[in-house]
Amino acid sequence: MTTSTPQAAPRRVLAALSGLLLGMFVSMIASTVVSTSLPVIIHDLEGDQSAFTWVVTATLLTTAISTPIWGKLADLVNRKVLYQVALVIFVLATAAAGFAQDPGTLIAFRAVQGLGAGGLAALSQVLMADIISPRERGRYMGLFGAVMAVATVGGPLLGGVITDAFGWRWNFFVSLPIAVAALIMVQRTLPHSTRSEKKVRIDYLGIVLLSAAVSLLLIWVTSAGSSFDWWGVETMLMVGGAIVAAILFVVVEFRSAEPLVPLTLFRDRTFTLSVIASIATGIAMFGASVFLGQYMQMARGATPTEAGLMTIPMIAGLLLASVGVGALITRFGHWKPYLIVGSILLTAGAVLLSTIHYDTDFFLVSVYMFLLGAGVGMTMQNLVLAVQNTAKPSEIGVASSGVTFFRSLGGTVGVSVMGAALATRVTDLFTDSRERIGAVLAGMGAEGQAWAEQLQSGTLPQVSTMPESLRVIVEDIYAQGISSAFLIAVPFAVISIIAVLFLPNTSLSRMTTAERRHASEADLATVSVPEGMDAVTATGSVRVVEDASHRTMDDRD
Repeated sequence: MTTSTPQAAPRRVLAALSGLLLGMFVSMIASTVVSTSLPVIIHDLEGDQSAFTWVVTATLLTTAISTPIWGKLADLVNRKVLYQVALVIFVLATAAAGFAQDPGTLIAFRAVQGLGAGGLAALSQVLMADIISPRERGRYMGLFGAVMAVATVGGPLLGGVITDAFGWRWNFFVSLPIAVAALIMVQRTLPHSTRSEKKVRIDYLGIVLLSAAVSLLLIWVTSAGSSFDWWGVETMLMVGGAIVAAILFVVVEFRSAEPLVPLTLFRDRTFTLSVIASIATGIAMFGASVFLGQYMQMARGATPTEAGLMTIPMIAGLLLASVGVGALITRFGHWKPYLIVGSILLTAGAVLLSTIHYDTDFFLVSVYMFLLGAGVGMTMQNLVLAVQNTAKPSEIGVASSGVTFFRSLGGTVGVSVMGAALATRVTDLFTDSRERIGAVLAGMGAEGQAWAEQLQSGTLPQVSTMPESLRVIVEDIYAQGISSAFLIAVPFAVISIIAVLFLPNTSLSRMTTAERRHASEADLATVSVPEGMDAVTATGSVRVVEDASHRTMDDRD
């Protein structure tokens, strides 16, 4: 006799996943809808390149820090309720950001938005592992990739149209009705997860130390060279503080009864190598989403709507790779070859994007974006799949969120470093082009004086509105700055290839997390021989359990 599982009923699986998919769509659309509008937003709020970077980095930072916290909570309390709480936090913060009157307020609300985004990213993977086995998960992870691709394509396009037609503030309000629908869908379709019998213990000290270490590092990377010298007292204090906080965090995690990030996970080669590869994926994914939109507007003079259209090749690569590879993994059970190809494509895309100029043939830029998108699509979800396949059922939450955390952390640090490199490069190029820009402005009369004041203020200029003679110079400057930023991602991408090559090629299990947990409990019960039962009887009991497990798996096949 077999039990009815969601895997035995695909319709039930799709119904349960519908709420997760809609929640993922909300989080993605709310994030991507402002990507093409950021240059306009920062210009209107009178922010500079540092503010542009921090609007993105603030969300990534809190997402990275909160992801392992949500993952730990997922192993201790009701996961469905946690997911709903994360969705509410995310959407309310997104809506509040629409009322920001200065860059500082916008950055603060974006930081709160990241707290919810961390929960949505971590919990969706954990909840999916509860109801779908690793072997079947590739197919459904393709659906997540498709939703992500649609939101990533539709978001910038929708954001550009809204900005051009109604103003950028409406970008932050557009996700509210979708969020309400997602909450209702999650409540109706997602089954309640089994609560842990363990007493809930939160590693508060670990949270503080991790936050301090990451925050100090990012503030130093973003501000050094502009607000203070690279080798000044501020650098010593920030870098030293980050190192001390990181060391204390490791000590606390070893001594904590319920560590935020169990360092014993790093004994597993699959987890360690997946974390290394995820860092490069995060840098490529978040760096591309931030700086490609800026390249289209600042280096090619596109409007927000046009910038959204021009990034479609990258999303097409991500969509085709994630959906197609997910289906192939479910059909044939092989996952490692796709990770190897994906990491190679990711590296190739990063290398080629580091060569772009303001007048590079757009067909070539499209090919470069497609390669990068395909690389991200092949690696992002499948690295989580590889970890979930080997993680203990009791640690599925922290293992899944661990990979997501380091991906977000890599993206956060990567965007900060790329943004700092871009700002420094652009400043140097403006200085070198001072005479050339001055000559152009002098020939414009009063209009030239107005443009001179805007350029000297440090506020991001609206390149699409500039006169042709000035626009060509500014486009060239920003193109060189953005291409140098992409060069930073290349060495990390090469490291990801090496990490993926050494990943153990473990076969995908056909059992869900819940089934694995029940099987392990049954094995423990039969291995512990009760008094009065001989070894032969006990061995027979183990065989009965194993035979029942095999019959269940055969029935599903």
